[in-house]
Order: sequence, then C-alpha cells, then structure tokens
Amino acid sequence: MTPAITASLLYNLVQCPKRVERDLFGDPAERDAVSPFVTMLWQRGTLYEAEVLASCRLTVLDLSSVKDAAEHERLTLEAMRRGEPLIYAGRIQAGGLVGIQDLLRFENGSYVPVDIKSGRAEEGGEDDHDGKPKLHYAVQLALYVDILEQQGLSAGRYGFILDVRGREVRYDLTTARGPKTRLTLWEEYKTALTTAQAIVSKTITPKGALASSCKLCHWYSPCVAGLRADDDLTLIPVLGRAIRDAMFDTIDSVSALAAIDPEAFIQKGKTVFKGVGAERLKTFHARARLLSDPNAKPYLKAPIALPSSEVEFFFDIEVDPLRDFTYLHGIVERRGGDNATERFVAFFTEDESPASERSAFADAISFLNSVPDATIWYYSKYERTIYRKLQERYPEVCSADEIERLFNPARAIDLYNDVVTRATEWPTNDQSIKTLAKYLGFSWRDNNPSGAASIEWFDRWVRERDPAVKARILDYNEDDCRATRVLLDGIRELAS
Repeated sequence: MTPAITASLLYNLVQCPKRVERDLFGDPAERDAVSPFVTMLWQRGTLYEAEVLASCRLTVLDLSSVKDAAEHERLTLEAMRRGEPLIYAGRIQAGGLVGIQDLLRFENGSYVPVDIKSGRAEEGGEDDHDGKPKLHYAVQLALYVDILEQQGLSAGRYGFILDVRGREVRYDLTTARGPKTRLTLWEEYKTALTTAQAIVSKTITPKGALASSCKLCHWYSPCVAGLRADDDLTLIPVLGRAIRDAMFDTIDSVSALAAIDPEAFIQKGKTVFKGVGAERLKTFHARARLLSDPNAKPYLKAPIALPSSEVEFFFDIEVDPLRDFTYLHGIVERRGGDNATERFVAFFTEDESPASERSAFADAISFLNSVPDATIWYYSKYERTIYRKLQERYPEVCSADEIERLFNPARAIDLYNDVVTRATEWPTNDQSIKTLAKYLGFSWRDNNPSGAASIEWFDRWVRERDPAVKARILDYNEDDCRATRVLLDGIRELAS
C-alpha cells in the first residue's frame, strides 16, 4: 500500500528529501538516537498548543482523543458540515493526502487551516527581522487547503500561522515568498507534492546532501557515511544540493572536481553550470583539491591585517530562539597575547524574566566597554544582530549608536565573515567554529557541544534549577570563546 502524503512528510521534504525516503523505507536499526534538543522541541510544541487552546476565547471542539482514523474523519467532516466555529485536531483526507490539523476555523461559510507553531512565523529580513513566509510551514498549510478544496470546504488558498509570540500571520498561498522567488507558495507546494508522491511510490530515490541542519537528524550517521563513500560534492563547504545537482552529470565527485581545469568550464566569464559563477567554480575546485589531498594544509588566499591589542575579548552569546531570550553572554579575556592570563567572565540570567535578561545585557555591555581599546573577536554576525535587538528591547541600557560603536569593525572583528570566508581555505567539510577549532587541536569538555544542546540545557535549567546543568552551559560557552581564540591564533600563524 502506498503511504499517504502528510503535512509532516512535506515539512521534512523541504528540509531534506532523503530523510523522507529513509523514514519510509530505511532500516530503523541504522537510525541515530533522537537528540534531546529535538525531543525538547516536540515537548515545547505540545505545551504551546495546550497554552493556546487554554487561552482561546471561542468554544473549541477537541477531537484529539479520537484514535480510530475512520471515526476521526467522520466526526471532523460532520463538525465542518454543521459549521463548528473552531475544531482542534480534526482529521481530513482526500486523494492520498491526510492531515490532522491543529485548528480548522470557520470563515466565510467554509474552513481555513491555522497551525500553532512554537517558532516564529516568518524568516529572513534585514538583521534577521521577520520577513518572508517559511516554506516548510507553507507546504503544510497548503496540504490542508488542498484537502479542504477537494472536499468542497475551503475558504480559499490561504491559512494562518499562530507563532510563539502570539502573532497570527496570514500565509497567502497565491503569492510568492519574496520578490526574487518566481513561483507562488501554492506552486512550490505542488512541486513538493509531486516529489513526495514520486518518493512514496519509489519512482525516485533522492540523494542525500550534507548541510548544517543534518546534525539534528536521526539519519545523520548513515547519511554522512554514504556521502563519504560516494565522495559526494556536498562534502565541499558551501556547495549545496542545488549546485551538486547542477554539476552532477558532468562532475560527480569531489575527486573529479579536484582533477578538472576550471577554465575548461568557463566561457566569456560564465560557467556551463547553472547558478555557479566563474569565481565560485574556482573556489569549489580549490576546496576539492584540499579535501582530496591527505596532506593538505589550510592557507591564506588573500592578504589579511589582523589588529593586535594589549587586551582581547573573545565573545559568544547563547540564545533560546523559542523563548526569544538571551540567557548568557560569555567573554574570555586575554592580556598581552599570553594564554596564561585568560579568564572567563559570564553574565548569566538566573531566571527567564525580562528583568534578568536586561540585567545580564547591561552587565555585558558595561564589561565590553570597560576597556575601550580592547579588540573584540566573535564568530558570525549573530552577536551583533542579537545586541541590536536587545538594545531595541531595553533602550534604557544603551543607545543604538553605542551598539554600532561597540561593533565598529575597527574594534570588533567578525572572524567568520571578515577573515575565514574572505581570506582562508581549510581541508574541512565546513567552516564552523567547531570544525576549524577541532582541526587545530582544540577539544570541548562536553561530549555533545552544540548551540542546540545548550538551548536544551537551558530549558532544563528553567524547569529544574540544577546547578550541574548551569555549570554545563557555562563550560560550553567558555569553550566556544576559547575556540575563537584558538582559531585566531591559528590564522595568525598562517599569516606569519
């Protein structure tokens, strides 16, 4: 029997088609354990749904306790035909599509789907402000609309996301996600649906691809092993699925890319590969050569000028995006370039209240400004983005101009964007701080060091107030700060 297409299947498909195929047909014995962070997300989502229902002003018909599928569908259909204003966990199906919708809301004589999400409704935008709809949310809403249309019960091609901040955001499925997107959300849904149908019918077997999100997937270990066995092109940093697929018929592996002459594929300043410019091809070729050479070493590809100062601050923050809450500002201070002088300074929120967040932010700002001539080193734009948001939230702590002065490139250096990506190449599969610092010999004290793990630990701290959990969070953040210092010193060695 061909499996049904569900909203969760389409959600996963947008993230990775290979995961869908493995979930349906893979050997369960090969699966990794579900990460505590993913488990926390499930739990938080369930709790948030309960909070939303408890606060709902309308009478809600709750069908979540109905276990038999046929009975569940019958009760849902009956409820819609009599015009129930709000239905929770109704089951609908048509044409091989099945959905159990968070909420079905009666509007204009028919029904519209409302999904409750413990994340933000939108993504992107300048400095990570809300911007365009999330495709993995949109395809879920579209599936529900599709079923409702087939049943003659749809209010139109739109739906709503009720997000973690209590905002109800309308998703108009007849429009594109953004000005640079050619397809409408409905067309993108139809494309995803066609792919899903091909996977469940075994018409196609999608290829895996290495991406930053892979580490949270329960198929991570077997997938990475397969990619390495295939010498897959996505093992090259920043070369993703779309570029791999565009090149695959001509160049199908890292070693094959390492062996080419890039100029043979460049005509009039353009390459023969869609979406790959001449300079990008040369960069991918250089990275392929590094990965293909067991004796390869990192190198500088452009001159760099790294500032030096008597006092250096290596800076890293920890944020719970589901709570939209910054819970830790960590700084390793070094004097005179002597590692023996290092000390870790942490500003931790003892609870999850705005007052605690404000206090930690104010203390961190004060410390960073305590040595005006100190160089501040951080990894990626995230710290600056979050500090701008915190300033908007707590304008009494400091002004917007003070944040801009703090992150003035003359004083604060984004080691990732300003140095690593612009001026260096490494024989690694990515350029994350974890990967590069480990390449240089640094080790985290925790056996599961990641930002996702830290968020899960903080969630436990909020619930349990276990001092050991707090110590784990602090140790992890300190190691992140020291890893930034290790990487800086390693790049300075390259420069010398």
